[in-house]
Amino acid sequence: MAYIEPRTSVIDKRLRNIKRIISVASGKGGVGKSLVASSLALSLSRKGYKTGLMDLDLYGPSSHIILGVKDVYPQEEKGIVPPEVHGIRFMSIVYYTDDKPSPFRGTDISNIIIELLAITQWGSLDFLIIDMPPGIGDETLDVIRFIKDSKFLVVTTPSKVALGAVNKLIWILKELKIPVIGVVENMARNQSFFIRNEIRKTGLHYLGAICFDENLEDAIGDTEKLMKTSFMRDLNNIVAKINL
Repeated sequence: MAYIEPRTSVIDKRLRNIKRIISVASGKGGVGKSLVASSLALSLSRKGYKTGLMDLDLYGPSSHIILGVKDVYPQEEKGIVPPEVHGIRFMSIVYYTDDKPSPFRGTDISNIIIELLAITQWGSLDFLIIDMPPGIGDETLDVIRFIKDSKFLVVTTPSKVALGAVNKLIWILKELKIPVIGVVENMARNQSFFIRNEIRKTGLHYLGAICFDENLEDAIGDTEKLMKTSFMRDLNNIVAKINL
């Protein structure tokens, strides 16, 4: 007799009052995926949308650093109720690891992801933004399997190495018939059509470029400064062009 994971049905119940789920992914680390996810959640919240942000990057969670999340914690109430930070309902593995290195392996990763999805009480949201695990391993496939109504926003950089990993992710998403909003090019330094042309070959939408912002680092942890960066300006210009 096949084993049925009881938590998967709970996940559906936790997510049923969320209108739109956007998973921000890259296929590899170091492309600014977490920054795009966190900034997108912040931008949507400032526009008046009820927004949640879930950091599922179990190896290197960083959304709490980007948003300057401090001294707020989830509450237990028939599950876990995320704290609200800067108008965003926020959940991350850091609440359970104390922001220390966590040498998770194999089935541990899947169990943690299932548990976080099953216990988190999001309530009613317009948007849930998910900061996906880097790479295209079991963690990514688990999220695809358990969150059935998610659309993907893919992040790359002008690097050919980054694009190689992104192309593998795109291939997987297309094979699994997962909806993809499009691809954002982050950290663009010079005007180039290379990434735009390569993405269009995949049949996906090239959504635009976020130019490298040398002042961005100073804004990390300060949402007011972050909102005023050219990074956020470029991201908002991209969001304005697409139907989320």
